[in-house]
Amino acid sequence: MARLDPHSYADDAHPQVRSFAWKARLDFTARVVHAELTLRFEHPAEGPLDLDTRDLTIVKVTTPDGRAIPYVLHPPEPILGARLALTLPPGTPFLTVTYSTAPDASALQWLEPVQTAGGKLPFLFSQCQAIHARSVLPLQDTPRVRVTWEAEITAPRELRVLMAAASLGREEDGGVCVERFAMPQPIPPYLFGIAVGDLASRDLGPRSRVWAEPSVLDRAAWEFASVDAMMSAGEGLFGPYDWDRFDVLVMPPSFPYGGMENPRLTFVTPTLLAGDRSQVRVIAHELAHSWTGNLITNANAEHFWLNEGWTRYAELRIVEALEGDEVAALHAALGVRALERTLASFKTQGRLGLTRLRTHLAGIDPDDAFSEVPYEKGCLFLQALERHVGRPRFDAFLRTYMDRFRFGVITTEAFLTLVSEVLPGALEAVDAPRWIDHPGLPEGATPPRSARLERVLALGARLPDADAATAMSSTEWQLYLEALALPAPLELCRGLDARFELTAQGNYEVLVAWLCVALASGHDPAIPRALELLGEVGRMRYLKPLYRSLLDRPDTAPRAREAFALHAAGYHPIARTVLQAMMPPVVAAPPGV
Repeated sequence: MARLDPHSYADDAHPQVRSFAWKARLDFTARVVHAELTLRFEHPAEGPLDLDTRDLTIVKVTTPDGRAIPYVLHPPEPILGARLALTLPPGTPFLTVTYSTAPDASALQWLEPVQTAGGKLPFLFSQCQAIHARSVLPLQDTPRVRVTWEAEITAPRELRVLMAAASLGREEDGGVCVERFAMPQPIPPYLFGIAVGDLASRDLGPRSRVWAEPSVLDRAAWEFASVDAMMSAGEGLFGPYDWDRFDVLVMPPSFPYGGMENPRLTFVTPTLLAGDRSQVRVIAHELAHSWTGNLITNANAEHFWLNEGWTRYAELRIVEALEGDEVAALHAALGVRALERTLASFKTQGRLGLTRLRTHLAGIDPDDAFSEVPYEKGCLFLQALERHVGRPRFDAFLRTYMDRFRFGVITTEAFLTLVSEVLPGALEAVDAPRWIDHPGLPEGATPPRSARLERVLALGARLPDADAATAMSSTEWQLYLEALALPAPLELCRGLDARFELTAQGNYEVLVAWLCVALASGHDPAIPRALELLGEVGRMRYLKPLYRSLLDRPDTAPRAREAFALHAAGYHPIARTVLQAMMPPVVAAPPGV
């Protein structure tokens, strides 16, 4: 009898839920979901059952014949939420929980019409990773328990309901619609996804389409035209695509991540719509999750690198297959640069324990532990293994890995055991313990190399000439800006802005990299754009460095706090919590001053 996930009340001695049915009514006025959740067991069950909840109002819990099931909703703990402790009578095949969500449920964001592209209708979306599904569904909220499910959603008739599942149809009755869905493949709870709003679609290929608000749809369809080619490349590398469809939904600006790999319906930020297809690599990353993360899932957040390190590796392989190894090396270099910044920051904060691949997260919120480390250090570790054994042997190992753990969960220990079995001696050759259980990067970790990358780095702190600048992609511009030592010479900043109008840049990756350089270097014409951007986007990848750059300057720190106070209500709850932790406390003046 044990809890195998430090972030869940689920007990391995209790019955495991194998599927559920969710019947929900969306109340946009109260910002509440009223729902019935029916949890089914593989075999009739009895005895204790602990479920994860967060801020749910439990109305009742009943057996199939309507009898009340005794339960206790324990006081909430800061990270885990509240344990819903049930006692099942003998022979219980399923149970039904009737409940309501809270208006501030951590997984849900309810948007007013003004917060959408169309400006006429409200919008609702979920973000359940890492442990936020429990604020929508009372269940065993751990990746160890994969479930199939179906849903019936009642919503205002003028809205379209989408879920990360197969659509079973829509019915309209008066002022409401009822939409039904089914997810036949078992998923971990964090991949549960719903979005509701004014949405339209366009097919990208026989197995893919893009969804977006109508005013955004043309741009999105053009930007993501290569999705089918990516799917073919992924299947060629990693085996069959097991999720039937790969649809993409462009979210409102407040979406806190670049993308979320919900199977069948990946959510992506509108900041990917750069107009030059330069950010389509984020789609490659989310698609790669179809194999590494969705098909094979980390058993809990302490093994998160097995989701994200593998997916970063797979993403770069897809980019290499479609665009060549030079472009893949540029993208890899961006990741290594981000990793170096993260390692330096964690060292300063005394958080080096979080720079291991296998982490210990009891008492630590997974959102607080989130960083580039599992992505980039995990990828570098896998690349080290590949270099040692050679790509053909590593690809054979990769296929064995996919077959062995398909639709299952994995721990670091299970991964290392498989490597020892299939690639004997490889772990010793690359000093695997140094990667897995030690902080920082091992000595001799090999960074990416390419001729294009060397040309960018050779610029140093020089102003690119017109020919060089014209030939540089947005990725190369980002690399150039991120390589500058800070503070950069003020004359360089003035020259960059005057010649290349970087403060007016439309590519968010380049723009944010530039604004961070400008703010750190005293190029004050960039301040208004930085403050403006804090109200345009909700993606934490951009908000965190911008707020940090503003907070680092005594003259702009008060304006950063003012901006947060102004825009915080429009950020997703996850982003709002993370950014709130960055805000320094305001020190009151001594009495009489």
